[in-house]
Amino acid sequence: MSAILAKNEPIVLNEIRAEQQHLATAQAVRAINDLGYDNLQLSIDTREATCWCFMDPVDKPSYTHELMNDISRMQGAITRAFGNLPNQAAAPFSWFVMASAVPGIYNLGGDLGHFAERIRSRDLEAMRHYGHVAVEAIHRNAVAFDAPIVTMALVQGDALGGGFEHALSFDLIVAERSAKMGLPEILFNMFPGMGAYSFLSRRMSRDKAEALILSGRIHTAEELYEMGVVDVLAEDGEGQAAVVDYIARHNRKHNAHQAMYRARRRVNPVTLDELIDVVDIWAEAALNLTEADLRKMDRLCSAQNRRLANLQSQTPALVAAE
Repeated sequence: MSAILAKNEPIVLNEIRAEQQHLATAQAVRAINDLGYDNLQLSIDTREATCWCFMDPVDKPSYTHELMNDISRMQGAITRAFGNLPNQAAAPFSWFVMASAVPGIYNLGGDLGHFAERIRSRDLEAMRHYGHVAVEAIHRNAVAFDAPIVTMALVQGDALGGGFEHALSFDLIVAERSAKMGLPEILFNMFPGMGAYSFLSRRMSRDKAEALILSGRIHTAEELYEMGVVDVLAEDGEGQAAVVDYIARHNRKHNAHQAMYRARRRVNPVTLDELIDVVDIWAEAALNLTEADLRKMDRLCSAQNRRLANLQSQTPALVAAE
């Protein structure tokens, strides 16, 4: 009898380890999900080792304080959950994908109405605070939440201003062919201060990055793919399928991919200090805007609000059609 038990002991131990690993994975998923997010939809697929995060703002699809707060809470939860794992084999996912639940819009960028109000009241500290909160979240993206994962932005619509900067902060950008990305800040005499220069100048030459920033042009994903800014180009309507296919093809080599992106960050880092220093330059420059500049900002904000109102008015019809 003892010989039989000894023979079966490795099998029993493996079963115990597997059960412990399963429990640790489930606990990590709960730790990330159970915080609850008003402005995000989170889905962790442990079978496919992928965490899908869809921005779904209660208010407009811009970087409001509420959306940034939910993003920061989620990032912190991921960092803590991975830090508490007994081993890497218990990781709930290896790939993180940030997308949008808003049809046709990834994110329209900074809260222009908030900016205009703060600039008119000469509130430099409020501008700095907004920017610091934003780039702290962007930097956590840029370091993959200090977790052994590969991160992606899935752009299926407009990613403008801060929305484009947000997408640039991930390891990879997957975008549908006609998705539009750009930095329109020059239209009201400003520059994008929350990562655009830092990330673009590491994806292309300095002169090309500056030309893109100063042009104010909105580019299609196809154009940005040719420039080397977009990593994976998907056909319209097939963005999620392209992400799933990419992960399926590269999952067995995740260790190599994740290590390569860590090496990229070591060789050509975007530090939080750098991002904060640029934000401070941006905030100071914002207070130099004239009333004429601010009226242009107001018009752009109004155009965004009209677009959102049209989108919201179509939602009941879409639901009824389904």
